[in-house]
Formats: sequence, C-alpha cells, structure tokens
Amino acid sequence: MSKFLFTSESVTEGHPDKVCDKISDAILDYIISNDKNARVACETTVTTGLIHIMGEITTCCKFDADKIARETVKKIGYDDPSCGFDYKSCAVISTIHSQSPDIAMGVDKQSELSSQNTSEYDLTGAGDQGMMFGFACNETPELMPLPILLAHKLVFKLTKLRKDNVLEYLKPDGKSQITIEYDNDIPVRIDTVVISTQHSEDVSLDQIKADITKYVINDVLPDELMDEKTKIFINPTGRFVVGGPTGDSGLTGRKIIVDTYGGYAPHGGGAFSGKDPTKVDRSGAYMARYIAKNIVAAKLARKCEVQIAYAIGVAKPVSVLVKTFGTSDFSDELLAAAVKQVFDLRPAKIIEDLDLKNPIYENLAAYGHIGREDLAVKWEDTDKTADLINAVENLSVNA
Repeated sequence: MSKFLFTSESVTEGHPDKVCDKISDAILDYIISNDKNARVACETTVTTGLIHIMGEITTCCKFDADKIARETVKKIGYDDPSCGFDYKSCAVISTIHSQSPDIAMGVDKQSELSSQNTSEYDLTGAGDQGMMFGFACNETPELMPLPILLAHKLVFKLTKLRKDNVLEYLKPDGKSQITIEYDNDIPVRIDTVVISTQHSEDVSLDQIKADITKYVINDVLPDELMDEKTKIFINPTGRFVVGGPTGDSGLTGRKIIVDTYGGYAPHGGGAFSGKDPTKVDRSGAYMARYIAKNIVAAKLARKCEVQIAYAIGVAKPVSVLVKTFGTSDFSDELLAAAVKQVFDLRPAKIIEDLDLKNPIYENLAAYGHIGREDLAVKWEDTDKTADLINAVENLSVNA
C-alpha cells in the first residue's frame, strides 16, 4: 500500500524513566569531567520517595552519588512536595561496585596484540558484544524521521513553558505522541496528536486543553500538515495530577526507542544512559548515526540504515551493513565498502573522532540522543560527505 500511518512518542525529562536516565548520565558527566578513562555503567531506579543508584564504576575520581542525584532531580523540577516527589525529602540508596575484571581485561588489553605493528587504537576492545543501528532519511532538515522529531519538539516545548513559568500549573511529567500519514514514503499530514501533561489539582481540563493547543500544538506543529481531520487528544483520561516517580516507577534505559528513531528504524537493544563510551551500545550507535546521516547528506541515498556489530574485547567490528531500501543509485555492498574506507570503527577511534570523553551526556538524556543539532554533538556533523562521494566514485571505477 502506498499510504500508511506511523506513530512515535516522546516523554519529558520529568517522566520517571527519564529521571533515571538523567541521574545516571549526570553521574557519568561528573566522573568523566574528572577522570577521562573511568569505566562507568550506572543504572538508576526511582519510585515513590526513593532513588536507588546501582552499577559498576571504576574511577580514581571521588564522587557523591547522593548529591548528584538530588541536584539532578531539583533541576528537572521536582522541588516541591506538591509534585509527590522532591529532591529534599526522597531517600537515596547507592549500591555501586567496580567493573568486572573480566570485562576490563577485554576493554583495556584485548587479545589482538600479537603483531608488533598493532595500532594504539587496537588497545581498546569493545566493552561488550552487540549490534548497533544508525538511521537517516531526507524527511526533515535534521535528516530524521518526522514523527519522532515532532514528538520531541512537543515535549520540549511543554517543559520550556513549565520552566519559564508561562503555564505555572504544569508539573514535570508528560508525554507526546504523533501519528503521521505517509503517501509513497512521503509524510503528507498529521493524523493524530496526543499530549498528556502532569498538572496541579486546581486547574480545569478545559483550560489545559486551551493552553496546550495555543502554546504547544499551534506553536510547534506545521500548519501545512494539519487539517480538519487531524485528531487531537489532550490529557485524554481527564486528569493527570499524580505523576513522576509517585505515579509510576522508573528505570534507566527503558526509553531506548524514544532515545533513537521512535521505532522508525531498528534498535540494537542496548541502552545509552549511564555508560561510558567504551560501551559500544552507546558509542557504536552514535557512530552508526554519523555514517547514515553523512550518506544521506551526500545524496548517496534518500534513506539509509547502518548496522555495526562487535565482539567483546575485539576492536574491529565483526560486521558492517548498509541498507538503502532502493533509494540509492549504488549497491548497498558498494556503500558498505565506502563506509569501511572512510570511517574507522574501532572503539578508541570512535571515542576520539566523536569527542566522547567530555561531559555531554546529561543534556542528551531527554528529548533524544539522535538528531540533536541543538547540542552540536559530533555525530550530527555532515563533514564526511565529500570523502564518501570520493570513495564511492573510486570503488565504482575499480569494480
């Protein structure tokens, strides 16, 4: 069928799962600011009145997980008991231990060192096995799928209105959902919009609907994609007073589809937040996006999916796959060969090229890790287009 509907969702930083992602990445940022070579795998859970931080961290840096967690919760906006959860009164439990020596052995001194000509970049093996996916398409200027991009913009606007005190009754928790109608793979209209926002008890549903329509939907969504058939649901249950960790428990890494492409492209399954960049779940996924975006930016394809897979302790990937879904003038095999020529996919080189040993992660923990041109992250650069075009031309001549 040429026509279909596709739906993506996003959540605010006050959503309980995102509270956990933000805490885990805030701890990572603090540690990596003081110890560039730290090994961090930090996870967080939250529930009513309780934050539990756990995981494996090996570092020479002293850090106060309790203090970092409370400061993060305060910045999110849980700073008043009326929210049902606040940074002052919640309990914080920390059960952190050092990284497994079996994992550290593979990451820091992997087994491919028999050759005397081994590069320094071969000294860092992948922090785990697994496959990572990257994706790009020409639907938007950011080369992102439109549904997830609009879903992020809705909840980002919701949070800004709250923090700027434009709508003082808003509370930190919230969600959005966008359904786009496609015709021949082109987004042609917005079919459905869903926004749920936590609010104070003394505001009416009618006021919430009017304000969210005016300040969020009308401000964010393109007029040309809205029509009289577009369905809009605002707080469809009628009430959203109890939210955040009081309304639901949260866990680091439980919104990985929100973090990436909104389900429009595959995800390898490994979460990002709380992991230092030797964990290829994170760095490999960022590199896969970098590759896919440059392929589309170079106009070598209109849509591109990249898969990279690793074995734990081994620097070079075990496979690299490129799929362009019939949108390229070149074979997927040729594009994959060009990718291997242009991009160095060893973890240490990825970390260097994408500048991943810097405290950039807390800001990424909400509103998407992918497509974040607002944060000037390196994997959103399109600086490899000329190299890719040259590689493709040379490989085509020699084929």
